[in-house]
Amino acid sequence: MAAGGLKMLQNMLDQLPASERKIAQYILENPRSILNSTVNDIGTQAKTSGAAVIRLCKSLGLNGFQDLKVRIAGDLVKPVAEQGYRDIEPGESYYSIVQKTTSNSIQSIRDSEEIINYEELERAVQTLLPAQNVHFFGIGASNIIAKDAQQKFLRIQKNATAFTDTHLVATLIANASKDDVVFAISHSGETAEVVKVMALAKERGVKTISLTKYGQSSVASLADIKLFTSYSGEAAFRSAATSSRLAQLYMMDILFLSMATVQYEQTIQAIDQTREAIRFIKEGN
Repeated sequence: MAAGGLKMLQNMLDQLPASERKIAQYILENPRSILNSTVNDIGTQAKTSGAAVIRLCKSLGLNGFQDLKVRIAGDLVKPVAEQGYRDIEPGESYYSIVQKTTSNSIQSIRDSEEIINYEELERAVQTLLPAQNVHFFGIGASNIIAKDAQQKFLRIQKNATAFTDTHLVATLIANASKDDVVFAISHSGETAEVVKVMALAKERGVKTISLTKYGQSSVASLADIKLFTSYSGEAAFRSAATSSRLAQLYMMDILFLSMATVQYEQTIQAIDQTREAIRFIKEGN
């Protein structure tokens, strides 16, 4: 059953206009009230309007009020589990660090799973499959994700780049064909170099995909297709891209496997060939 409605509301709360924020706060405080309510009921109860409820659903990237109701219903039937991210403390024991890191990592992936928009995922797969070249671009920790994605795509005979030199990336975009894709990765969605690269791609008419934290951002606003990982208040040490990095890798794995299942035999053959090539290099014969 679909879920993640409450996570979406929590992630977007600070970015919403006042009328939509009132509705979001009301639903977060009274999640069961939405199950048997109409748009106008919720608007009245939140002391705003039904139109604001519709706008909220649009801001969340949902297919309307019914989609939000279904997701929140799914949230309410989930087993109660420990929620929230836990930061380390001075002098933390190794055992405690292991437990917190494991908990944070699992939480990040589960939260990201809940907010996946399957229509956008389908659009991304159908755009990447026929792409002649895929240009992944990210700065800092996001470049690690870009490099990982490039390696995966190259193994299945999909031309891919993952450069950090913005001048070189600009050159690739300037010479891109209609079948090329620029894939921008930025957790904040506001990395200046990534915003500029996306703006250039948009100006040149190159297809674009973004992977950012959930919500509105400059990078996502420039993308034709928007993919997200969940965003929760970053604890001090989590801001060093630990759990967010895992969530980004998770989304790339989903994309890769979704593409692989569409062209299963071709993918298996390509992976077998690359494995043989690597074995040849290792064994030297």
